[in-house]
Amino acid sequence: MEQVSNNLIFGGEQQRYKHTSSELACEMHFSVFLPPQAKQGKVPQVYWLSGLTCTDENFVQKAGAQQYAAEHGVAIIAPDTSPRGEGVPDDAEAAWDFGLGAGFYIDANEPPWSKNYRMYSYITSELPQLINENFPVLSDKVSIMGHSMGGHGALTIALKNPGHYQSVSAFAPICAPTQCPWGHKAFGNYIGSDKSEWSKHDTCELIGSSTEKLPLLVDQGGDDNFLEEQLKPELLEKACAENEHPLTLRIQDGYDHSYFFIASFMRDHIEWHAERLKK
Repeated sequence: MEQVSNNLIFGGEQQRYKHTSSELACEMHFSVFLPPQAKQGKVPQVYWLSGLTCTDENFVQKAGAQQYAAEHGVAIIAPDTSPRGEGVPDDAEAAWDFGLGAGFYIDANEPPWSKNYRMYSYITSELPQLINENFPVLSDKVSIMGHSMGGHGALTIALKNPGHYQSVSAFAPICAPTQCPWGHKAFGNYIGSDKSEWSKHDTCELIGSSTEKLPLLVDQGGDDNFLEEQLKPELLEKACAENEHPLTLRIQDGYDHSYFFIASFMRDHIEWHAERLKK
């Protein structure tokens, strides 16, 4: 692991690192914000999973999360969204919604993707081990949140790992990837044609078998141009109602899919996690 940069912000440190990933078989970057409280001892940690086309740097530079994380004394871990580098396969037409920058936080089964595209294992196993061994964080105080594709990742990862995360939230998540074009393209290529395997990575499907009932906080922009075709929060609302799963779904009128939307409600999400991480 090699440090790439370190910037002081709100009394904490915004750091970036690179390392060779065994799960993804390539060099990866990730960012860590350490609040000022980390100088005195270990702090809780929140994972942020970004959306399509993003790297770890989009969140760091645009979300405005550091101020609130510094106030509440929580670290933020921001990984990249896919494997990258020479030899890592990409969409044949270099489409923005598949391949590089679009790992969907699942483990691919199908060649040529299966060698590198193992984002689920990277996020749930390899990266946490690296973080817990090298940074002043509490390994048993972990939350997760994300945006769009990363919102899908945060919700499904939390639901698939009961007891591991203290809280979960999402901005404009892909709520039902088995029922939208983005999900069909990603799952069809990464996982294959067996749709029973797809359902293992669909929030609305996982809600039905969830035993933990971890409360969900979801913010969705009312003017999001992906709302009806790709995101489908009404399906999440329906699944939670049918299964008595606690959900706070807030449709924010006038907001779109961008980081302007994310930054507007980041304070609420950091406070949501901080409150639950300190119990």
